[in-house]
Amino acid sequence: MERHRSAALTLMFAITTAASVASAQTSATLATAPAGATATAASTATDSTPKTVAPPSSPAADTVPTFFRDITFNAFVSLGYNYNFNQPQDQINGLRIFDDLMNNFNLVVGELVIQKPISKIGEAGFRIDLEVGTSIPPKEQSVGLNIGNGADLQQMYVSYIANVGSGLRLDFGKFITPLGYEVIEGYDGYNDSYSRSLLFNYAIPLTHTGAKASYVINSKASVYALLVNGWDQALDLNASKTFGVGTTITPSSALTIYANYMGGPELEDDNHNIRHVVDASVVYKANDNVLFALNGDYGVEGGTSEVDPGESAKWYGAAAYARLGSVNSGYVGLRAESFNDQGGTRMIPGTQLFDSEFTITPTYNFSNKFVIRAELRVDHANKDVFMDEQGSLKATQATVGVNAMFVF
Repeated sequence: MERHRSAALTLMFAITTAASVASAQTSATLATAPAGATATAASTATDSTPKTVAPPSSPAADTVPTFFRDITFNAFVSLGYNYNFNQPQDQINGLRIFDDLMNNFNLVVGELVIQKPISKIGEAGFRIDLEVGTSIPPKEQSVGLNIGNGADLQQMYVSYIANVGSGLRLDFGKFITPLGYEVIEGYDGYNDSYSRSLLFNYAIPLTHTGAKASYVINSKASVYALLVNGWDQALDLNASKTFGVGTTITPSSALTIYANYMGGPELEDDNHNIRHVVDASVVYKANDNVLFALNGDYGVEGGTSEVDPGESAKWYGAAAYARLGSVNSGYVGLRAESFNDQGGTRMIPGTQLFDSEFTITPTYNFSNKFVIRAELRVDHANKDVFMDEQGSLKATQATVGVNAMFVF
């Protein structure tokens, strides 16, 4: 496994060093990915970047098809450490996914993005995201697609913009979910907190494999629809498919609203118990130094409750965010949220659990390429679920962390 991980990292740095390319974010978010508003873009304004006049191309360069000349390479590296004041006996941070290991230096993720972005009718392109690391890749793997305990093929899809109205974008393959306010983090952007929210961890999926159609109606509205194998399934667990729709509405330059719905059977060999989830986010950017956001999720899955057998399992929650300061230098990210796993199917199996948390994350951006941030997070649950150094359980957990990110 170490051989594979080292080889992947070597390949990533070799390619990114050899290729001097523009930092171009894919237009896959044309229609709806909330990440565009929720994540702090690492380096996306390539169209406005002054360009030098290139010397006349050589005859050899002219023989390279335009398709291949437009391919770009980018990379993202995240390293972290966190400490749990409970000093849990099992060294596990409770109710965490990516940052679940306590008192551990983490190779959070190393990501290589290879893509041919598209933006005009008739264009075809693709995107491949390869990841290695000890935190994100092992936890985001889809059912039926495993390239190693410390690696993942996060995205791999082809795209085409059909000549329908202003342009109908079609994506086929594996892609990140459009649901949620927070993002997995990578070259496209990162969150304002190091740890992920309860809603990100337990209310929504991470990726999908299937087809997605996106359409920009006008400068203020866009829509999408998708048909996929299900939640985090490269290979479907049953004979049915999951359907999703969503919209992005921008009433003004300061306000953006995202709304998403997804429904379908998700359990293995079960085509009858349907899982529904509704996700919405509202983002208000008062000015360049002040941003507020709200995110809410409500989910229900028929006949799957582990608290009341035979009844529907329900989960719901809300999170409030604030970012105060300049993303180009330094800022503070704030998050407060609560999540209720009423059916005992999302957090700790068989346990009806309600958890609230508050997170503060001061961040310093050195150059839009190198970011360091620290974090303090406090969780409080309605039951004793967080372990301490004696192996006993308590209702409160406090952690601190530090995270360094590099964008290439």
